[in-house]
Amino acid sequence: MPCTPHIAIQREDFDAAAEIARMTEGRADIGAVVTFQGLCRDEAGQLAALELEHYPGMAEAEIRRIADEAAARWPLQGLTIIHRYGLIPAGANIVLVAAASPHRHAAFEAASFLMDFLKTRAPFWKREHRADGSHGQWVEATAADDEAQGRWTPFTAR
Repeated sequence: MPCTPHIAIQREDFDAAAEIARMTEGRADIGAVVTFQGLCRDEAGQLAALELEHYPGMAEAEIRRIADEAAARWPLQGLTIIHRYGLIPAGANIVLVAAASPHRHAAFEAASFLMDFLKTRAPFWKREHRADGSHGQWVEATAADDEAQGRWTPFTAR
């Protein structure tokens, strides 16, 4: 039976270690946890912050769909996805993906799959806030992001 993913879209910061502890507490069947913690870069001192917006309800539903597909593809004992919104300063957390499985291969693959799809499918809009006080452009997914997502073959849950 696939795990039930824990998904949160929140303004507040998160504690990755606490999230991993919550997911693994009392679980002797977990042999590997792979995490991805995405941070806001300063782009060589040019970026002060990113402003992330989302459409409530739609973002959660799409992330849930992506998480459910990962849980159907790999034998996961735990799955956590936290994505922040609001004004996020350079150096601060944006996203956490944590995948737990009996074996490392499944945890690595699931975490990679999730990030590839979150970058291209999750309905978040990112706007740059420059260090000089100006507003930059809205950031789009790149061709490299689309290529990474394209490596996963279509899948229909069992």
